[in-house]
Amino acid sequence: MNAYILIDFGSTYTKLTLIDADNRCLLATTNANTTVDTNIKIGYENALKKMKEKIDFSQINILDILACSSAAGGLKMVAIGITPNYTVEAAKKSILGAGARLLKSYSYFLKEKDLLEISSLRPDIILLTGGAENGNTKYILHNAMMLTKLDRKIPIVVAGNSGVNKEISEIFLNSKKEFQVTENIMPDVNMINPEPAREVIRKIFMKQIIHAKGMEEVEKEIHKILMPTPSAVLKSAKLLAEGTEKYQGWGDVMVIDIGGATTDVHTISDPHKDCNLLLEGLIDPYIKRTVEGDLGMRYSAISLYENIGEENFMKYKGDLKHIKEKCEIRHQNTTIIFDEEEEIQFDEIMAKNCVLFSSQRHVGKLRSSYINGRKVLLQSGKDLRKIKYIIGTGGVLTNGKHPYEILKECISKEKMDLLPRNPRFFIDEKYIMSSMGILSMKNPDLAFEILTNTLKNIG
Repeated sequence: MNAYILIDFGSTYTKLTLIDADNRCLLATTNANTTVDTNIKIGYENALKKMKEKIDFSQINILDILACSSAAGGLKMVAIGITPNYTVEAAKKSILGAGARLLKSYSYFLKEKDLLEISSLRPDIILLTGGAENGNTKYILHNAMMLTKLDRKIPIVVAGNSGVNKEISEIFLNSKKEFQVTENIMPDVNMINPEPAREVIRKIFMKQIIHAKGMEEVEKEIHKILMPTPSAVLKSAKLLAEGTEKYQGWGDVMVIDIGGATTDVHTISDPHKDCNLLLEGLIDPYIKRTVEGDLGMRYSAISLYENIGEENFMKYKGDLKHIKEKCEIRHQNTTIIFDEEEEIQFDEIMAKNCVLFSSQRHVGKLRSSYINGRKVLLQSGKDLRKIKYIIGTGGVLTNGKHPYEILKECISKEKMDLLPRNPRFFIDEKYIMSSMGILSMKNPDLAFEILTNTLKNIG
């Protein structure tokens, strides 16, 4: 029998998937705690041992071992630009699938207090932007000079007006700063060019992955890590939406991944569905991913509580008590799994809020206005009203009793929002979306077959 082993080195768990390439089916999945603090190879070997206890490997010919990873943790990034809205949006688009999350953005001229805050945030990377081509240069030059005062060694990605790239390079070379220059992320007003910056960020992320203890030993067995886990999930969603040369895709797809630290939302869809709506601001991409670092089930339980307030817990259960204490317990015990019905219900309430707020932040908005005396509707961001399929993944969905009740929180509730109206819901019951993303690099038809055969329709 010919087979593929697919590995996802997660920040909490190392997950292994075994695919039968001859019979084109899923053979087994196993997981073990990721041992990033000691040697990541230990967690991998523990998961492999569990798999060999399930499956007799003596008759299996391993065609390839493919992997993705977020084991070293996602890159934390700050962005610097000119105008607040454009800086944030351009930065978010540049980190799409690159393994990074945005901590904070700064606009106009950097101040001394901003440098102190950047140092305290301890980002892994700084994205320096500013100025369209042949446009403004004073902000990015000032901010480059200010960054030379940073006492921390933080890689800087320069993605602004190319007219001052030489000057900025000299500034950073003279101050011995680690930096890389790439194409302007916003070459013109309302035009985003995120891919070059994204590729630089992805390479920095991959370097960080390799530095996880034991990863070099693992790479000798598996050749190399193909991509960050977020990229793998995106590839899987794109495969499902678009299909292959052999198989027709599903069309517009939304993936909601509820994790311990973040809730990620991925959409593969045309951002502008209604020709009666006028677009304003930056145009969202066909492939979009947002990462909400304050919406999570364990690591981010406290920030979830602080950012949404008790009222958003109590709207699901009016007599709910000890909300803050319950969130603190989860934050302090990140691997805890509850058996008590009261705690399971509380997890579900947390998950509902994660879905609600992450989808609201991901989607665009409508507002009414007047142009030449005529009332019009203006759309900013992405229109998801016609999304056909929503796939949920994450332990609270795949292991819980009420995944549909959790996921339906992303359905539109108001006339003026752009959330999905009438989607069908599926869950990634076997937790293989990231694995199918990396398998699609080698065998897209097989990955599509496995994915469509294992996703569970829940309504």
